[in-house]
Amino acid sequence: MASKFYAVRKGKKTGIFMKWDECKSQVQGYSAAEYKSFKTREEALEYLNNEAVKTNIEKNVAKEPLNIYAFVDGSFNQSTGTYGYGGFLMHDGIKEVLQGSGNDAEMASMRNVAGEVLGSMAAIKRAIELNLTEIAIYYDYMGIEQWATGSWKRNKKGTIDYYNYIQSVKDKITIHFVKVKGHSGVDGNEEADRLAKKAVGIV
Repeated sequence: MASKFYAVRKGKKTGIFMKWDECKSQVQGYSAAEYKSFKTREEALEYLNNEAVKTNIEKNVAKEPLNIYAFVDGSFNQSTGTYGYGGFLMHDGIKEVLQGSGNDAEMASMRNVAGEVLGSMAAIKRAIELNLTEIAIYYDYMGIEQWATGSWKRNKKGTIDYYNYIQSVKDKITIHFVKVKGHSGVDGNEEADRLAKKAVGIV
């Protein structure tokens, strides 16, 4: 296994490289190159994603001139068994707050993850209602993307329903998933976290 993961944020090619020589060829001679080595792939991904939120929005939603995107997060109130989500959708210069909660026992067994998937679905549903053709979903829990794409096994009702929903709307909207590091000062993520806590009665 590789002892290091080289993340190139600015270079001839960006991404994660397994060998220093490959990384070096992307940054050598490139003005204002940005790169760093990490012990894990997850850390390298966070370095790439967390510092490029605006760039990724512009790149991923290039066909939408007014940057259509959503930040979502989930929460769980252990004392009440309530799960919920919070976040917001930005479209046409308008910011729409997204919040919801539930206490279904089976869903509650997933704790805050139940809110995570419901928040992603809520943002996508609202985008479809507005006849938007693309959306970028910013999230801090990897399952939001991995369950949607089928990369992670779905063994609970909530994750199965989430995957099925994403598959059912593929012909209606193009979804871009962008991971950001939670509790790291990303304004949209911090706001989504506060709204999710409020949705389940945690203030």
